[in-house]
Amino acid sequence: MLPKPLSHGIVLLNRVQLPIQARALNFSHLSHGEREVSIERGDVEKIAYLARIQVTESELDKVTADLSRILNLVDQMGAVSTEGVEPLSNPLDMVQRLRADAVTEPNQRDRFQAIAPATEAGLYLVPKVIE
Repeated sequence: MLPKPLSHGIVLLNRVQLPIQARALNFSHLSHGEREVSIERGDVEKIAYLARIQVTESELDKVTADLSRILNLVDQMGAVSTEGVEPLSNPLDMVQRLRADAVTEPNQRDRFQAIAPATEAGLYLVPKVIE
């Protein structure tokens, strides 16, 4: 359910008024003391508005705490030194076994095309679906 605009560029979302021009979030007020990140209820309300997610008043505190924990985890991962660590294309330190590129079945195209509704020059003909 999308919020309905009210007069003067204000949107009513779950009994919370947010300016319509809230297009970007400013997280400069987030505290980073002792590697603890916290997000404010107002930011969660803006995120919910921009994502068109309905968050009720009773859910707002839980969502705020959950987002704070997520930001905390991202902050902790960013603090880890990755100097000298080679990038991985696969988390497993092994080579993927590949099967031999060999024909294992005979060509049965003529047999399958004999029962097809329409074929031409070895291709299956299908109705045109895009104009």
